[in-house]
Amino acid sequence: MKKVIFIIAFNQFRDEEYQQPREELEKAGIGVTVASTQVGMATGKLGLKAKVDLAIDGVNAEDYDALVLVGGPGCYDYYEDERVLNVVRLFNAMGKVVAGICSAAAILALAGILKGKKATVFPGEAERLKVAGAIYAAHGLEVDGKIITADGPGNARRFGSAIVSALS
Repeated sequence: MKKVIFIIAFNQFRDEEYQQPREELEKAGIGVTVASTQVGMATGKLGLKAKVDLAIDGVNAEDYDALVLVGGPGCYDYYEDERVLNVVRLFNAMGKVVAGICSAAAILALAGILKGKKATVFPGEAERLKVAGAIYAAHGLEVDGKIITADGPGNARRFGSAIVSALS
């Protein structure tokens, strides 16, 4: 069975960007584990509760086939979090699928893995992608090799489907 690790903010993750991709993955028989800054019940911007299975420090890239970073106001806490940036770099170096949606796609840029790659992001973060050397595309969804990015909640289900396809 394929396994995916989601990294969400403990407070203020974007509900649809977590829930809809998770539904697509589980429908395809892919296991999902959730990580955050602490274990317990995380709360989305719109009030969704999500069980956090492990702390970010406990993420072992060898145990998963893909990494998914979920947006929402809380994800900005990860922009300078070396633990998260290092997990992104490690998954990428191991040739695994790395995906980010909405503002969380900028975390991929900040980790330095988007240079020369087509990517999209929440429009307010487009400059971060360009500065990091990404080929910014103002599309709802971009897939460049094993890197998958989406611009926000309106494309959350497509984002999940693209992750499923990449793992097939």
